[in-house]
Amino acid sequence: MTSLWRHRDFLLLWAGQTVSQFGAQITFVAFPLTAVLVLRASALQMGVLGAVQMAPFLLVGLFAGVIADRVRRRPLLIAADIGRAVLVGAVPVLWVLGRLTMTDLYVVSFLAGCLSVLFDTAYQSYLPAVVSRQGLVEGNSRLEASRAISQVAGPSLGGGLVQAIGAPLTILANGVTYVVSVVSLLMIRGREPEPAKAPAGVGMWAQIGEGLRVVFGNRTLWSIAGCTSTSNFFGSIGQAVYVLYVVRQLHLPPALLGLVYGVGSVGGLLAALTASRLGLRLGVGTTIIAGMATAGVGSLLVPLAPGSVAAALPFLVAAQVLGGFGGTTYNIQQVSLRQAITPDRLLGRMNASMRFVVWGSIPLGSLLGGALAEAIGLHATLWLGAAGGLTAALWVLLSPVRVLRRQPEPAAEPA
Repeated sequence: MTSLWRHRDFLLLWAGQTVSQFGAQITFVAFPLTAVLVLRASALQMGVLGAVQMAPFLLVGLFAGVIADRVRRRPLLIAADIGRAVLVGAVPVLWVLGRLTMTDLYVVSFLAGCLSVLFDTAYQSYLPAVVSRQGLVEGNSRLEASRAISQVAGPSLGGGLVQAIGAPLTILANGVTYVVSVVSLLMIRGREPEPAKAPAGVGMWAQIGEGLRVVFGNRTLWSIAGCTSTSNFFGSIGQAVYVLYVVRQLHLPPALLGLVYGVGSVGGLLAALTASRLGLRLGVGTTIIAGMATAGVGSLLVPLAPGSVAAALPFLVAAQVLGGFGGTTYNIQQVSLRQAITPDRLLGRMNASMRFVVWGSIPLGSLLGGALAEAIGLHATLWLGAAGGLTAALWVLLSPVRVLRRQPEPAAEPA
């Protein structure tokens, strides 16, 4: 197999997504800080914001999967990036005009989330058309490496920019990176296979149902769905109030918060560089289980952090390191496994069905996190989220995933 280092189209895809990931990580810090520092958001409003960002996975995710299986995927990626560039660019414009409100953040978050659903579904389905199925683990590892590197440098840069020019203007950087992604996608030469046509008389809902049967009719896929969904649900309970907790109770300034994210993300980078070798040495199943368990342990360190800035920093950084290493290791192996065992004509709907389940749990967790924080406090809410996240690995531990040594052949077509 030809190394992806010499694969022009993959390198273009990789370069565009690397730049885009940097912009996303800058916004990952700047967007909640805009709500907390500029608009003085409450815990409940932060929970709503987190829910609104992820609600599109519940509302439009399954439809996106059908679309991604019926049209060429690269034009979808380009259109989604253009739309997201316009939307995130609206935030600093509204702020400069003195008209930015929490409602604006909700609207931008929801619409950009809809486009992200379309992009992510088409993107994971497009990768097998760019590289061979034998190159999926290597390709996903390269892409995860970029994401991990962006998580090291992006938040630190974002935190510094927030202190220097303000959170709303910092968000503008993400819009520029979406434009770079569009350019890289336009330069790809490889032609996608002709998309499969829907059988005559088969409507949208029937096609959605076929995608759901792929996931829930395959024990390997639904155990991964249950594991990821559980982790995301409990993780979003804590994430909904994390920025409020570290800024208002631990008194971290924006630059230091960005540094925590950045230094802690070294764990994700290390995982991206080693996940392929870990899978070969330990086996695919063991690596998936160990990755999720490690991420769960990391989440416990946040509520364990002492009350002063200096004492809390090692705990917060270690939580990011363990979470990044475990989560990235898990994602590389489970995404590659899903792509490997699913027939090409069903990839879009499989990915959409998976994301409907695993990302759809996030808005529910975010809303619950915001409500719990109002009722029982930020610290107790973080404990609840961390404790629940530890149960996620049981899904794959008690499934056929546990005994997998290598990536299997494509799954049988659903009846």
